[in-house]
Amino acid sequence: MSTKIYVGNLPYSVTDASLKSNFAEFGGVTSAKVMMDRETGQSKGFGFVEMATAEFAQAAITALHGMSVDGRSIVVSLARPREDRAAPGAYSATGYRASNRPDVGYGTGGFGGGRY
Repeated sequence: MSTKIYVGNLPYSVTDASLKSNFAEFGGVTSAKVMMDRETGQSKGFGFVEMATAEFAQAAITALHGMSVDGRSIVVSLARPREDRAAPGAYSATGYRASNRPDVGYGTGGFGGGRY
């Protein structure tokens, strides 16, 4: 079982330190990080906590899921692995992928192929 926990629907006032202290009640916390917007520096409303053992992680999930923090019911669950995503029209290890737009490409649209 994984020891990394996803924490969602966090109030924007929650910091890394407060997140770590809330989860420390259930065992050793290796790391706690609230995700921040790059441009504004404001919290995105979710974060990740890594616990020392799987047992500590399960205890924290069981106790904190659905708990009210500043009027918001937080979501606490095991973190899923990050999915690889290629930008539309980008080249990746699997090869070139055309855009998901049906109106782009060589087709029925005159010079350049698009329908405009």
